[in-house]
Amino acid sequence: MRKFKAIVFLMLLVISCQQTNKNNSEKKSNNTVMEFIKGDKMNKAEFWKIIKYSIAKSNGDKVEQEKNIIEILSSYNPEQIIEFEIIFRQLIIQADDFKIMAAQKIIEGYVSDDSYLYFRCWLIGKGQEIYIKALENPDLLSESIHRDEESNFEELMYVATNAYKIKTDKKEEDESFPRDVAIAKGLDYDFGAPPTKGINWKEEELSTLYPKLWALFN
Repeated sequence: MRKFKAIVFLMLLVISCQQTNKNNSEKKSNNTVMEFIKGDKMNKAEFWKIIKYSIAKSNGDKVEQEKNIIEILSSYNPEQIIEFEIIFRQLIIQADDFKIMAAQKIIEGYVSDDSYLYFRCWLIGKGQEIYIKALENPDLLSESIHRDEESNFEELMYVATNAYKIKTDKKEEDESFPRDVAIAKGLDYDFGAPPTKGINWKEEELSTLYPKLWALFN
């Protein structure tokens, strides 16, 4: 009888050890960020790949995400860094829509010119999937954000400039910098921005327009 109990105990011990090793292996796998492999061209796919990698490596820390983007971006040539800025501005302008403004109003409780711009930066910083879903239906943001999250990523506006400085060793901005080149191409998201797209809303309509997002933040 004692021998049988000892055999059962050993079997359970082995199973327990195997499960522990499996769990540890899975945790290690989940926490491992794959090495970033740079592409030959800077296009939207490459842009979103950089954002996705920065999200995975920063673990929700925007300061780390900013550092990661600058570090990766500075490994590209100057023309590709400029193209990154161009794509970034295209996405900012694309997201200039009254329904995105409504989402910011629900989440933050107010809207101003600056906060609306930083909100769209934050939306881009969340990655391609969330960005696209939000543009289709802002109510879907309720599935991928939490109440305590800071919906502001102003620093994303300066990553191309900082990466360009590192790459070119230029200390002062001139007309060759990403921001100036992009504005010269008509990609101004500030005073010269195109009109906001879509249909304007009234504050009392928001709970009906985006009920899931409203329920999460009100």
